[in-house]
Amino acid sequence: MATVYLVLFYFLSPLLILYICHISKTMKKIGAVVLAYIIGLLLGNIGIFPQGSEAFHQLLGGHTFIPKEAALQNFQQGTITANDLLLNNIHTTQDLVMTIVIPLSIPLLLFSLNLRQSIKTLKSGFLSLAIAIFSLMISVAIGHFLFHDSIPESWKVSGMMVGLYTGGTPNLAALATALDVQPNIFILTHTYDLIVGILLLFFFITIAQKLLNKILPHFNGKGEHKSPLEVFKESEAPSNLLDLFRKSTIRPLAVALGIAIVIFGIGGGLSLLVPKEFQMLTVILTITTLGLAVSLIPYINKIEMTFELGMYFILVFSVAVASMANLHTIFQIEYLNLFLYVLVAVFGSMIIHIILSAIFKIDTDTTIVTITALSTSPPFVPVVAGALKNKNIIVLGITIGVIGYAIGNYLGVFIAYFLKGL
Repeated sequence: MATVYLVLFYFLSPLLILYICHISKTMKKIGAVVLAYIIGLLLGNIGIFPQGSEAFHQLLGGHTFIPKEAALQNFQQGTITANDLLLNNIHTTQDLVMTIVIPLSIPLLLFSLNLRQSIKTLKSGFLSLAIAIFSLMISVAIGHFLFHDSIPESWKVSGMMVGLYTGGTPNLAALATALDVQPNIFILTHTYDLIVGILLLFFFITIAQKLLNKILPHFNGKGEHKSPLEVFKESEAPSNLLDLFRKSTIRPLAVALGIAIVIFGIGGGLSLLVPKEFQMLTVILTITTLGLAVSLIPYINKIEMTFELGMYFILVFSVAVASMANLHTIFQIEYLNLFLYVLVAVFGSMIIHIILSAIFKIDTDTTIVTITALSTSPPFVPVVAGALKNKNIIVLGITIGVIGYAIGNYLGVFIAYFLKGL
């Protein structure tokens, strides 16, 4: 029953957020995504969820949850407690919600896309990708030399972070296995990443665009400079998301949602034909490709509010993922240096990236979405694109993120053994 309430909370709280933003100018300025993260963090850290025993966290071994049968078997053997079972069910529910809403949101966000306009961003995007990888390598190497004496096997952590910040959590888990990382180090690295990632996303969806526009070109599809007045006019807020529930929009949106579900099903089916480590990559590639193909159908492309419906699912995702962050762990003094290493890797690479973007005249939105796609993974691209009020960078961000998935494990292994050999 607790998991049912949790699912209802994840899907209904965004509706409350949208209503609050509708009636309050202050809340609207803060933004629906920011509020979703705040609510998620509160849910996950006010003591509603059980903490879980040390034995349970050891059994997780870096995974989000334990399969139900294995969890029940360990409970019957006395290895884990009833609270651990409840926490495992909560983790399973969180993972299921995120697994469902992101593959549904991406096609919906792409249906109304101007594909020709998006293609124009790819040239500067690939240069931005190269800059991002270079910046990450430099910052990870700096962090390794700063903290290698205080972090056990920091070269392994370095490899994990390179994989994490080019390909996301799937690469982090794969590299933890490949490099034989201690489970507690993996869990803490992942926890710190969630916390720092949320701080990074807060920056990107609130003040980053305004600040970076002072030193970087403004986005116009080509990365050229534009006047602040032009940018302001093109960045006006989209239609109120509560318009999703108008009678005139429900039926066309139901068609669009049905197509998104079919695309999700095709992507999920194809992912079963490839090895497990390539399943996420297959799903993302498939739903992105099919979403783009369907956007070329005039009837689908002209359906109103598909982007907003996709953003609703993004809000569900935002509440769910924020509720997974454990803020208590960050205050463990013995692991402070690991937290600092994550900070150096994330914000150090971001600063280097911004400096190089200014030198190579890469626009603000391309810079932000590149860092987002690599540092927080492709599912967060629509979140940031929505905050930037620029859906034309979604394809760019997902493309960069998919490339990151593909190369993250290779780069992670390379940098780990390179630093070990120094």
